[in-house]
Amino acid sequence: MEVKAYDGFKGELWKDEINVRNFIQENYTPYEGGDDFLAGKSEKTTKLFAVVEDLINKEIRESYRNADTSRFSSIDGFDAGYIDKENEVIVGLQTDEVLKRIVNPYGGYRMVEQSLEAYGQEMDPVQAKYFKEFRKTHNEGVFDAYTKDMRTARHVGLLTGLPDAYGRGRIIGDYRRVALYGIDRLVEEKKKDLDKIEIDENNLEATIRLREEVSEQIRALGKIKNMAAKYGIDISKPATNAREAAQFLYLGYLAAVKENNGAAMSIGRNAGFLDIYIKRDMDRGILDEVGAQEIIDQLVIKLRLVRHLRTPDYDEVFGGDPTWVTESIGGMGLDGRTLVTKTAFRYLNTLINLGSAPEPNMTILWAEKLPEGWKKFCSKVSIMTDSIQYENDDLMRNMYGDDYAIACCVSAMEVGKEMQFFGARANLAKSLLYAINGGVDEKKKNKDGSIIRLFNDVEPITTEYLDYDKVLANYKKVLSELAGLYVKTLDVIHFMHDKYAYEAGQMALHDTYVKRNLATGVAGLSIAADSLSAIKYAKVKPVRDENGIAIDFETEGDFPKYGNDDDRVDQIAVDILTYFSNELKKHATYKNAKLTLSALTITSNVMYGKKTGTTPDGRKAGEPFAPGANPMHGRDESGALASLNSVAKLPYECVCEDGISNTFSIVPDALGKEDEVRIDNLVNIMDGYFGQDAFHLNVNVLQREKLLDAYHNPDKYPNLTIRVSGYAVHFNRLTDEQKREVLERTFHNHQ
Repeated sequence: MEVKAYDGFKGELWKDEINVRNFIQENYTPYEGGDDFLAGKSEKTTKLFAVVEDLINKEIRESYRNADTSRFSSIDGFDAGYIDKENEVIVGLQTDEVLKRIVNPYGGYRMVEQSLEAYGQEMDPVQAKYFKEFRKTHNEGVFDAYTKDMRTARHVGLLTGLPDAYGRGRIIGDYRRVALYGIDRLVEEKKKDLDKIEIDENNLEATIRLREEVSEQIRALGKIKNMAAKYGIDISKPATNAREAAQFLYLGYLAAVKENNGAAMSIGRNAGFLDIYIKRDMDRGILDEVGAQEIIDQLVIKLRLVRHLRTPDYDEVFGGDPTWVTESIGGMGLDGRTLVTKTAFRYLNTLINLGSAPEPNMTILWAEKLPEGWKKFCSKVSIMTDSIQYENDDLMRNMYGDDYAIACCVSAMEVGKEMQFFGARANLAKSLLYAINGGVDEKKKNKDGSIIRLFNDVEPITTEYLDYDKVLANYKKVLSELAGLYVKTLDVIHFMHDKYAYEAGQMALHDTYVKRNLATGVAGLSIAADSLSAIKYAKVKPVRDENGIAIDFETEGDFPKYGNDDDRVDQIAVDILTYFSNELKKHATYKNAKLTLSALTITSNVMYGKKTGTTPDGRKAGEPFAPGANPMHGRDESGALASLNSVAKLPYECVCEDGISNTFSIVPDALGKEDEVRIDNLVNIMDGYFGQDAFHLNVNVLQREKLLDAYHNPDKYPNLTIRVSGYAVHFNRLTDEQKREVLERTFHNHQ
């Protein structure tokens, strides 16, 4: 049967302009049933995944790394690669060989050298020589422009994880556009946009830069087309069936991960889009449920194979070798219809068919009015796999509409119309020590042994006991100074990233006039809140060294601790976030981006702890932070619901619009003794939590004893997956320190 690309599809607006949302709204079919229609693995998928699973297990077991050292990253610079061509329904690899990593030098060549050296490899000497001679990197540009204070804040750990030596990521191309329109139409529209961009004498630099960027985008679209042709696939025209739609979409994404090694390479919100093609094929009798699941299974297999070449230092910050291929699923439409489709179920079914895995980073957009069958299936798969995170669609839909997606872990943006400049995190706990010590670092010294000082206007607190009002006044001074330094640092980074490592392929799949966010973040929120609570409600005496620097604290009496639904301390956490968010927004941003803030730490809470001295809450120097917005380990003593209630008080809109990460672990019996009871209770917990305008929840349903066994006997658990802080990891990929930190977290044994 000959199928024209748009036969059977409704609507006209999406044909006249690039408007994927309108196409979806006109054509998708909401699904409100259960999971009884789902199919298992097809024969082809079974054979293919057997090969893939062996390779992934070898990589985990042996810490295997292999890179193509003969060339550098590019969209169309690699030959076609296959795993098992006869059984591959969706084709395409980052290089010509599965799990072979790309060398991307544009963020910084030192990172390339350190990465290759760590795994016993070396770049082709000719490539290395000429790259260094003729090309400047993003990292070099950043450090040329950094001020002394920027370097110091980075060095001591007040600002950490900055994307100044690696790709910033967190940009989601609208990869659906490749399938719906084809490359030729996208090029045509970009050329029209370019013709309309005049050089404006009143906005000279911006308009010149925009013309250059759009020109690069047009070239990138041509390279995506060339790359697809190496696989014998013509993506110049729209996809004509479900397999092509998934294939074309994936090739758009594949171009992104060939060109960039961004910290988070999310794929968007694709289940509803692909469901339209799948249903059309089913209605025409050319696809059955096994075939539909096969397409999604094989797409997910490819997403599980995305890899980037990273340094050991990078792994210390972002543990577990993550790529954050975040897929956003579900939610409700602005018109009141659910955006859950049968393909939403098919995506989660991959965690059953293929086993639990960190990637793609399955993110459920939770809403009060979601169909009950969907809620229960999500709960069921969470309990089975510990591989899902949840985010509040009722909050985000009001701000971003109903065609947004999550970048990385918790960052929402409208697909194809909005992008983000990623900004890592400021250390709130260390900032509090600067407030106490008068802008002096408590751990680091200059090479000559002298103290390191920032924020000269902050006087040290020298009283025997810490006075809450004085500490708070100093803390606000430090946070105000840090806010300005932080934003300026990010302005430098993103100016240079656009100049030396521009993501042309991803930005080509955005509107030309795109909205921008500058994402800042904080670490150590619970430590700062508990420390201020201790100073306010107990008596805290600093122990000072010979330089008068507080290096330890003695606390007399008890104090309320964040995570127990106690407003006395929970409000302190809210006030800290609100104050810092407002201070950040006072400063100018690169390309006039909207400034946003997150409470999120990934697995770098171990690294943050190393950089931070003893704090007044009782945490000792070097001990890890709690992840994200979580209470400190073991301090949420009043049960699961009280802990959730504390985090739910943190405000999303206007304060933490880049997201609030909460990683939640509960033992199975705390949810009930029977499977159905556990499923229903987890649904009820999430309904109650998100009903308070809470933003995010990682869900782990497991016993600490299982992780202990995996810690001591890793070969027994090759694919054990857990949620850690906005994303999931294979437990065995974490460093020893990171594993021990996870084991120290609270595992709630009652609600």
